[in-house]
Amino acid sequence: MKKLRNFFLLFVGIALLSSCSLTLPVCATSNTVGSKVGTATATGYLGILFFNADASIQKAAKAGNITKISTVDLQKTSLLNIIVTYKTIVTGE
Repeated sequence: MKKLRNFFLLFVGIALLSSCSLTLPVCATSNTVGSKVGTATATGYLGILFFNADASIQKAAKAGNITKISTVDLQKTSLLNIIVTYKTIVTGE
């Protein structure tokens, strides 16, 4: 019985420390790929859709001082859907 309890506690510990990250391309334009990169991040807690920041394309472009957007990627990182982070990555000139 102790082995089963220890195994269960180990499984719960591993599950709590695991996370998933996925980066997807959202958009690409005919502009040449530039050397500038801008990011914007927003985080949500407990699966509720309130965020502590703005992760828009416009904010990411402004952060990287980009006027001509080449590509837009979206990165989502989830920790058991308790903490979810969205990061918008914009490249261009």
